[in-house]
Amino acid sequence: MMVSASAKTRQRPIGIFDSGVGGLTVVRAVRAALPGQDILYLGDTARVPYGSKSPRTVERYSLACQRFLVDRGVELLLVACNTASANALPALAAASTVPVIGAVEPGAETALRVSRSQRIGVIGTLATVRSRAYERAIAARAPSAHVVALPCPLLVPLAEEGWTHGPVAELVARRYLAELFALDRDLDTLLLGCTHYPLLAEELTAAAAELAGRPIAVVDSASAMAAAAVRALGEPAAASGAGGALGVFVTDATRLDELAPRFLGEALTSFEVVDL
Repeated sequence: MMVSASAKTRQRPIGIFDSGVGGLTVVRAVRAALPGQDILYLGDTARVPYGSKSPRTVERYSLACQRFLVDRGVELLLVACNTASANALPALAAASTVPVIGAVEPGAETALRVSRSQRIGVIGTLATVRSRAYERAIAARAPSAHVVALPCPLLVPLAEEGWTHGPVAELVARRYLAELFALDRDLDTLLLGCTHYPLLAEELTAAAAELAGRPIAVVDSASAMAAAAVRALGEPAAASGAGGALGVFVTDATRLDELAPRFLGEALTSFEVVDL
């Protein structure tokens, strides 16, 4: 893969994988931050969701995804799946020949940076919340920080059905965040711990402000991972030049043409179905 001469040439792409198409929000954020960078994306759509699987199964699936991308010569690996980041990152890092960035650490760092009171709410899949990965990552950086977390399983199907605005999305966002703020009324930051959730960021931001009676900072792990990739590559966020190439692989193509544009922000022109 080659980048145009007007961009800084890179011989090796960034690899990004997720359990499904949600990680295309990370692709979208990385392309905005590093527009000349080539990217290979793998969505394990045949085995989605990871959020309902056991930690051992998530680790096994994640290692297979990593091998697929590393074998194709990536120079950096982004684990877009929050569940995989929460349950498999040590195994992934140990097995990888290239640097690995998960979703949890960048999200935790960003949340702490924007929070004024260090009172942070985290929403994610059941597996991510049960892992307590965000609590550990935040506590490692700021032991006095207070974190509450809540699984929000209905947000993923809402994002995939395109019900990201309107009465249904508003009602579900308000219902979940009411439970979260009942755990801590003084939260000032909301961390979206799932790659699907940026599609509902507008409704979640509005519901959080309404429930708190004040603006709430909202952090999404996709943007945080893109910033971490910029730092890892030593590239400026505003790199110039033509857009880098995007190669997309999935393990099952069901609904891909319908779902991918919602997360990527543009039509998906081509993809390849692979067997892991």
